[in-house]
Order: sequence, then structure tokens, then C-alpha cells
Amino acid sequence: MNNFIFFEMKAYNFDEVVDRSGTHSFKYDLSKKIFGTEDILSMWIADMDFKTPDFIVEAIKQRADHEIYGYTLTPESFYNSLIDWMKIRHQWEIKKSWISFSPGIVPAVAISVLAFSHPGDKIIIQPPVYSPFASMVKLNGRQLENNALILKDGQYKIDFEDLERRIDSRTRMIIFCSPQNPTGRVWEEDELRKLGEICVRKNILILTDEIHCDLVYADNKHIPFASLSEDIAKNCISTVAPTKTFNVPGLYTSAVVIPNLKLKAEFDRVVTNLNLHNANVFGLAAWDAAYQKGHEWLDQLLVYLKGNIEYVKSYFSNHAPKLKVIDAQGTYLLWLDFTEFGMTDKELRDFMIHKAKVGTNDGPTFGPGGNGFQRLNIGVSRSIVEKACERIANAIKELNF
Repeated sequence: MNNFIFFEMKAYNFDEVVDRSGTHSFKYDLSKKIFGTEDILSMWIADMDFKTPDFIVEAIKQRADHEIYGYTLTPESFYNSLIDWMKIRHQWEIKKSWISFSPGIVPAVAISVLAFSHPGDKIIIQPPVYSPFASMVKLNGRQLENNALILKDGQYKIDFEDLERRIDSRTRMIIFCSPQNPTGRVWEEDELRKLGEICVRKNILILTDEIHCDLVYADNKHIPFASLSEDIAKNCISTVAPTKTFNVPGLYTSAVVIPNLKLKAEFDRVVTNLNLHNANVFGLAAWDAAYQKGHEWLDQLLVYLKGNIEYVKSYFSNHAPKLKVIDAQGTYLLWLDFTEFGMTDKELRDFMIHKAKVGTNDGPTFGPGGNGFQRLNIGVSRSIVEKACERIANAIKELNF
């Protein structure tokens, strides 16, 4: 007799449409302010419309049942959960002594700018890229330097020659997005190594935003930047969180991994000075549940999101071939290329809002290289994706192209 035990895999329902209006949601309750109308499909800001996984909800409810939500220490489980997750999902072995708490990735960027540069110093970003990078540089009195990505054969690449030209004696840091938002690019090892070697040779600190590291599709692999070599690790600050992966960004719980303990001490000093070192009691509960129990849910999510991406690509290829979709290797964000239509950015925004009635992020907000593009969030049910594609394609037909 075979003594096998079979466990039934739980099937998660990503087709369910959840009404988020009236919940103080940026994505929905700000629609009128952002777009001037509520008659729109909200597919802009980067959070998903899928229910938070049941094991996270249960962990938060269990903690809420205690009925006291006082100041909370960061427990050992915060560190151990992240260590185990990174080892299993990304083959990256990190130590507790490298990990610092942060209330979010953008706060971690701002803290790093304050900790490792001075007013007037140059910090490089690579647009089109997540807009708060530029904001955190400029609002803190640093000089922004754009090393624009190159779009070639439908894929974005780093312009290494331009990067080296832009580095001078005032350059202190580069902020790197991996996987890349908004283009969905998952960087290959040779690209990461080349970037890392330039930064080490030029003594430029590299700050990596790896918040989308778990949202990578088959045939692509996220490589943690700090895992490449000891020299690169000593010159790297990595920011990570389960917030995008498990749809809990409102819990403001993230981590910063800094193998160079001198750099970590300086980062922690600024965190303490700003009084940002206290964790969110419910964020901690969600963190542990996500990283300890989230593998099966995430595997199913990735299949569903990939299906959404393939649907969008196929639909526009058949119904609006002049609209190009940059193939996302990671994230749940699609970068749509409207440049063949010859619209100004104002005309394109008006087209999306008033003709297509789909709320997206305008390309120019991501910096140079964003003109003529829109970012579409496909972290929604398939029925919403289908409706958005139909609306956009029908509106394009009215342009008589």
C-alpha cells in the first residue's frame, strides 16, 4: 500500500469584481479629482483590485482580536520571514544584521537621499521611471540627472555610454528600478553586472527599488542586485516589500537590505532622527502571513496576470495594431505606446478620459521618454481588462486611422 498523502490545492478566484468605492481608495475615490469624471475605468495607480489573500486577512483579524494596538516592537519573525522568502523565491541569502525597517519604499528612497548625499549633489535616475524617484531627489535639494533608457526592438535597455558620461565628481547615487516600472522590464544578469561594476568603479552608491521582484513571469528571472558579488553588495541598498505582491500597500511596511554595515548604520541614524523606526502593528501581521504562507497564492496570481497581459497584447494586435504594447516581463503594469497616432500628450490624455473612458497614468509623469505613452494597470479581473481593451479600441476606430 502506498502511504501518500495528497493535499488539495486551494483555487483562488481572481475573476471576482470588488466594489472599492467609498473605502477612501486612491484608485477609486480620487477618480473625480484626477480625471474630472467618475464615468471611467480606474486602471492607474499601482494597486490591484483582487481581494487581499485570506491568510493575510485572518492574521490581521487575529491580531485585531487582542483589542490593544499600542507601540509595537519589530519581532524576530519580521526578519526571519524575509530571510526565508528571499532564499526560497530568489536564492538570495541575507542576514538579519543587514535588514532595516522602513514605512515604505518611497520613504526609504528619501531617507537614503538624506543619508548618503548633500544638497547640490547629483543623483541619477533612468526614465521613464516611477515618478517619486525624481520628486525625492528634487524636494530634498539634490540635482536630478536623467540617464534615459533606450527603447530598441520593443524592449528597454540601459544606455551605459550615456551613464558614464553623466557621472562626475558631484555624483553620489543612482536610483535603479528592478523590475522596471513602468516598462515591465526584468533585467538580465549581464546588464546588472555591468551597471554594478560601473557604480563600484566610479564609487557611486546604487539604491535599488525591488518592490516588484516577486511579480516576474515565466522565462524571466529577477536577480537581486546585491546578490551579484561582494563588491556590488557593499555598494548597494535594496528596498523590498510584500505590499505590491499581496496587495497590502496601505499597511506601509517595507524593509531595506544593506550588507555594508557602515552604510546601514548611517541609514538607521536618519531613520531614528526622523522617528520612522516604529512598525505598523497590522503591517507586521500581514508581513509574516504573506512571506510565510504566500507561495501558492502568488503562483496562481502570476498565471492570472500573465493571462491578462496576453489578452491585452492579442486584443490590440487584432483590433488596434497601431497601438503598441511593450511586453511586460514583470509587474502588473503595461506601457502602451500611442506615438503612431501623432497626438500631443494633452490630446492623448483627453482621448483616454473622454473617448476611451479608461483612467491610466500619463506617460510624461514618468519623465523623459514618456511622451506618447500611457501606463495601464492590469491587476484587475479579466472582465475589466476586456472592457478596457474594447473601449480603447473602439475610441481608436473613431480617430479614422
